[in-house]
Amino acid sequence: MTSAEAGALRRLAPSARRFLAHRKGVLVRLALWSLAESGQAFLVGHAVARSVDEGFLAGDPRRGLLWLGIALVAVLSGARVVRGVFAQLAGVTEPLRDGLVRRAVDRSMARAAPDGPGGTDRAAVSRLTNQVEIARDSFAGLVLSLRSFVFTAAGALLGLLSLHPALLLVVLPPLAAGLALFLVTLRPMAAAQRRALAADEALGEHAASARAALRDLAACGTGPGVEQRGADLVAEAAAAARTLAGWAAMRTAALGVAGHLPVLALLVAVEWLRGRGVSVGALLGAFTYLVQSLLPALHTLMTALGAAGSRLLVVLDRILGPEQEQEPEPELGPRSEPELGPGTASAPGAAAFAVHTAAAPAVELRAVTLSYGVRAEPVLDALDLRVAPGEHLAVVGPSGIGKSTLTRLVAGTLAPSRGEVRVAGRPVTGCPAAELAALRVLVPQDAYVFSGTVGDNLAYLRTDVRRAELDAAVGVFGLAPLVERLGGLDGTVRPAELSPGERQLVALVRAYLSPAPLLLLDEATCHLDPASEARAEEALAGRTGTLVVVAHRLSSAVRADRTLVLDGVRAQCGTHAELLGRSPLYQDLTGHWNS
Repeated sequence: MTSAEAGALRRLAPSARRFLAHRKGVLVRLALWSLAESGQAFLVGHAVARSVDEGFLAGDPRRGLLWLGIALVAVLSGARVVRGVFAQLAGVTEPLRDGLVRRAVDRSMARAAPDGPGGTDRAAVSRLTNQVEIARDSFAGLVLSLRSFVFTAAGALLGLLSLHPALLLVVLPPLAAGLALFLVTLRPMAAAQRRALAADEALGEHAASARAALRDLAACGTGPGVEQRGADLVAEAAAAARTLAGWAAMRTAALGVAGHLPVLALLVAVEWLRGRGVSVGALLGAFTYLVQSLLPALHTLMTALGAAGSRLLVVLDRILGPEQEQEPEPELGPRSEPELGPGTASAPGAAAFAVHTAAAPAVELRAVTLSYGVRAEPVLDALDLRVAPGEHLAVVGPSGIGKSTLTRLVAGTLAPSRGEVRVAGRPVTGCPAAELAALRVLVPQDAYVFSGTVGDNLAYLRTDVRRAELDAAVGVFGLAPLVERLGGLDGTVRPAELSPGERQLVALVRAYLSPAPLLLLDEATCHLDPASEARAEEALAGRTGTLVVVAHRLSSAVRADRTLVLDGVRAQCGTHAELLGRSPLYQDLTGHWNS
């Protein structure tokens, strides 16, 4: 048993004891029906042995038929026993299912509550449907098989002992050997079951995230990356299923050994048993006990332990166990390597920004490489970057050099080919959409405005904003004339009737009001006049948080604390004055802008 399974057992044991303690009556009735099954198993083999030894071989067919009739009655009574067992079983399994559903709903509601951890609990769907049904079916199968094996085996072994003790010496060793062989497969099969469930949840969460972000995927062109991630998750789930199937095949082989070796051993030992006084009827009764009672019960038990038992343990741990805690983020110590791409000369501005602080960087790229194809030249090549909390960074470079790619990587809508991207100390690749939304806001070149009221558009990212805050933001960005023209904050917005610049202003005010600590502007002011652009950027820079701007004009770079220059070969970072002295590309861009 793995340490995870041992821990799961320790966590689940108190809940299991409480659950069973409240159902003592059902368990007692279930045990009484099972005792009847034990008596039935004893009678079948014993009656067959008596019918041969005391009836047919003794020349008394009537007595032999009488004993066979008793065996027939015992077999037919099994239907009544099974009916009684299933009637009591429902009193245990259905309360379990109801309790698991309540637990899954409570956990999901607690996560979404104002004082809960927040976020979207996408795994709740799997717990409420697939996992609860797995738990109920597995628990029912486990109770049935354990009960059947214990009471049937007790009746069959008692019957073998009553026929002749030597029979136990022949039958028990191969049974034990087959069971031991089967137990070897339990641990890896439980691990495979755990991986299969984890893969199923990961695939479901990815599907839910992709469905919720369809508009953003289409707008940012990140559909192929998300599609590839989905294909990888499908492949992982298929691999987990194949591994689980492989261990199931090994379990089946172990079942075959346990189910056939006892019969073969009894056949081989017939002469030896006859020499010790075992009668023909006793031998026939022993075969009856094996084929009719003991081996089917063992087969059922091993199947339940191998499949239902491991599934039940894993699923109950996921539903009843504690919430998974976030892994602590590692402390970010001083780094000796350059803070920008390889081969970049250190600069005074970059040196100041490389100093280690207690707080995690607002944005951090660690050797990030991005290529849009296996053989394509990388758009970004081993880029290292740190942006301090509260810093205003401008990004400049020729068209197509990777500026928008950089913002999409930081926003988490695009995954790097190699390296790691962190925002506020947290990796953004694979981060759930709800968590990404709390970390950053990305405003693209073509701003999104929806049909609705002006207030709804402005407060889209912060639904608890007050009316006074909306009015103040409208004034800061000079949006009052547009708001008045549309009929105030309660007026209706028709996107087709707004100019590109007006749509951008609405999106910028929306980003300004967002509680996210990081704002990413991907040429989000390209449709504004220089005065409106300056006012918007100054407002956004004065907001609490970090601002990263893909510059559309030289003024954006001049206003920033530092500027990152991308040229496809070397990435340099510094103030406006520093870059004028050491970056030929920045000098060319400045000349182009000034002209």
